[in-house]
Amino acid sequence: MVSITQHTKMRVSVSLAVLAGLALRLFFVLWFPITESGDAPFYIELAWNWLKKGVYGFPVNGQLTPVDMRVPGYSAFLAAVFAFAGNSPRAVLLAQVVMDMATCFLIALIAARLAPAAARRRVALAGLWLAALCPFTANYTAVPLTETLTTFLTTLAVLVLLETELGKKIDAASGFGFTTGLRNPWFLAGIVVGFGTLVRPETPILLVAAGLVLAKKWWRPVNWTKLLRAGLLLAAGVILPLVPWAARNWRTLHEVQFLAPRYSELPGEYTPLGFISWTNTWLWHFRDVYLTDWRLNGEEIPIDEIPASAFDSPAERARVSDLLDQYNDDLTVGPALDQQFREIARERTRRDPLRTYLKIPFLRSFTLWFTPRIELLPYSGRLRPVRVEWEDDRPDFLTTLSLVAANFVYLGLALAGIWIARREPGTALLITFIILRTAFFTTFVETPEPRYVLECFPAVIALGAQVFAGRRYDSSIGSG
Repeated sequence: MVSITQHTKMRVSVSLAVLAGLALRLFFVLWFPITESGDAPFYIELAWNWLKKGVYGFPVNGQLTPVDMRVPGYSAFLAAVFAFAGNSPRAVLLAQVVMDMATCFLIALIAARLAPAAARRRVALAGLWLAALCPFTANYTAVPLTETLTTFLTTLAVLVLLETELGKKIDAASGFGFTTGLRNPWFLAGIVVGFGTLVRPETPILLVAAGLVLAKKWWRPVNWTKLLRAGLLLAAGVILPLVPWAARNWRTLHEVQFLAPRYSELPGEYTPLGFISWTNTWLWHFRDVYLTDWRLNGEEIPIDEIPASAFDSPAERARVSDLLDQYNDDLTVGPALDQQFREIARERTRRDPLRTYLKIPFLRSFTLWFTPRIELLPYSGRLRPVRVEWEDDRPDFLTTLSLVAANFVYLGLALAGIWIARREPGTALLITFIILRTAFFTTFVETPEPRYVLECFPAVIALGAQVFAGRRYDSSIGSG
């Protein structure tokens, strides 16, 4: 009778978590849908042209032209939805709601993977609730962008990797094994990451994390054969889904391209790398992305909107002001102008290399992890000066403050969970993945957009759920 009651309570709690998660996501979809800004219209156009005209491309100089500016995974997802629902962005958002709820269950399974046997059901339920109520992953279901699909595939890949030596075995009686019995979880994990790479090209960062953890685990020569075998299976799995895309690019565009151009440029289009190098010496606030990189070659960039930290002296500010005046005349950064920005970037880096290579990436990590994440919502995200913001727009202030608090709660739970589950082998994979993804987007990507670490939130939530394992956890560590 007790067992039946416990199972009933479990089913009721799971049902309530699902209903709460659906309600939250439908709230965003119905009240805050975004389908006409950013990259969303571009993805929709690619998908519709691919579905209806058989061309993965968009009009260039009035002619429908094949392109490789984006890997095709997300457009394939959109085309699949459009095939059933027509050109309906709302149908895409609803499909993403369902997919994100599936991700919540995958997160619960990962959370259970890290917990001792006695606490797995409790931890899985906590993981499900934390995932269902996460406003940040839920928010991105309301926009046709890659985040929801990439997060699902990344979470699935993590779960499969935990079925290897990267995670502990789960006893069959616990009911929380996902890929138990798979003969080749290494290869399957590679395939899942390969499909994720077709949605976002940086997805293999997860496998780099897995490789580092394995190298530490199997550093002795006696284990090198196992390390090589795992690496080859992962690599083969990743490459397999990319081959059709590479073949298409070779046949259609006559180029070797397994991913997409680094800066999503068209063939022959000039990329202002000098300007990017200059912003990399000072830009770390997300708001400054709107004022510089996202205006480039389209809008004026006034010198008065550039922060003082972008200049080391009045003379340098005057040089940049002159360059921006030249740019504002025709809204184009050509090679000659770009070279002058590159020279300023070199001078700033020579004067203070730690600023470019350490300080700015470190500050960008704060932008990625400690912002209110309101970029898709009609709120300012401002909290200071507190009295002014409170008096000017109280709902805006309270919403922003609530999201900041939620962000700190999730990160705080994750830190506590890391300590609690520190001896579990799967914990190392999650931590390494979070660190590597953060380092990649603060060092090699010019725009510190908070959405870039959204794919880390399943790991954050699974770690945070360990807090709910109960007091018996410490005595159970390592028993599995």
